[in-house]
Amino acid sequence: MFTRIGAEAIKKDLTNTLAFCKVLGNPHQKIKTIHVAGTNGKGSVSHMLAAVLQKAGYKTGLYTSPHLRDFRERIKINGEMIPEEDVIHFVNLHKQVIEDISPSFFEVTVAMAFDYFAQQQVDIAVIEVGLGGRLDSTNIITPELSVITNIGYDHMNILGDTLAQIASEKAGIIKQNIPVVVGEYLDETLPVFTAKAKKENTSIRFASDELSVDVVNQTAQKMEVEVKSKFINSQLSLDLAATYQLKNIKTVLLAVDELQKKGFNITLADLKEALSAVKKISGLMGRWHVLQQNPLVICDTGHNEDGIKEVLKNIALTPHQNLHLVIGMVKDKDIAKVLSLLPINATYYFCAPQLERAKPAQELADEAISLGFKGNVFPSVLDALEAAKNEAKEDDLVFVGGSTFVVAEVV
Repeated sequence: MFTRIGAEAIKKDLTNTLAFCKVLGNPHQKIKTIHVAGTNGKGSVSHMLAAVLQKAGYKTGLYTSPHLRDFRERIKINGEMIPEEDVIHFVNLHKQVIEDISPSFFEVTVAMAFDYFAQQQVDIAVIEVGLGGRLDSTNIITPELSVITNIGYDHMNILGDTLAQIASEKAGIIKQNIPVVVGEYLDETLPVFTAKAKKENTSIRFASDELSVDVVNQTAQKMEVEVKSKFINSQLSLDLAATYQLKNIKTVLLAVDELQKKGFNITLADLKEALSAVKKISGLMGRWHVLQQNPLVICDTGHNEDGIKEVLKNIALTPHQNLHLVIGMVKDKDIAKVLSLLPINATYYFCAPQLERAKPAQELADEAISLGFKGNVFPSVLDALEAAKNEAKEDDLVFVGGSTFVVAEVV
């Protein structure tokens, strides 16, 4: 429902999730978990951590959202999606409870994930927060480790319109005596994190302070990096090749260091193998995702101010003659802000993903063209992509994005 209609679908407390999980026998209390929140990067960090744990020999659950192509992408064990029959069985078995409690779509999915992970007896499950943290349905767990990637402007209509307010919501996953890893902080967010960690009597570490990561070599599909810190000094090969992954890799490595302290047996060889094949091991899609060569076509799910800035950095680093941007957005984003960041000299192909929340392509185009952008409107994302590919010459770059839901239609 949130995917379709936005903020109105959010149920702002944990009552339904707790009630549903109680009926299920509190499966979230039967499994070890890692909790991952943040504005950007939490999906990549969750998939990387899951890949590392899986390579280290742990039966690893992974809960993420939203999905791109198939609902079952949200619930995986060792990279395998939950079987269709398990989804159907869960819904049929608990239909009456769902009708009685009236949980949101997301609340049902979270309960389903915990139930599936408990039944399959995973060794550890990586749980990505849906939105915010404090009141997110996933926040009924007591994890082994809490991870917050970063704080930026997104979902301000729900989380608050200052970085400190947003950080406060994300810091809601910090629990009593459970160590916390934070990827990066800002002047406004640092006091929020440290105060919450102190209140919960727990340790807090900041990846941006503890590690340095430099690019040694980079293509559209691979990135070699040199990592330096007190606990790891090594060269790593990453199959997630966007420069924004440099922040995420620091967060992952610090999280792994904390897990090792807690007794998890993860070797440098496990790390190297996992991080060189995250997409293959975990099934991650849509992050600086190369769809074809000649012309080079890349898509990325970056959709808020910080996400778009990172995408533009990577476009600038990618050799090309002319830039073709296939773009669609949803209504509840700060569209004027995103347009202000985009290059005026690209050719635009305006479209709308297929959902109620989508900004109509003509409205998006009107707003962009009034600011001096050049482009045409297309009836669908695929029509827009086809037109861009036909227009682009061999050494041009076609980029598809603006919304996760645009990317979902092309991967």
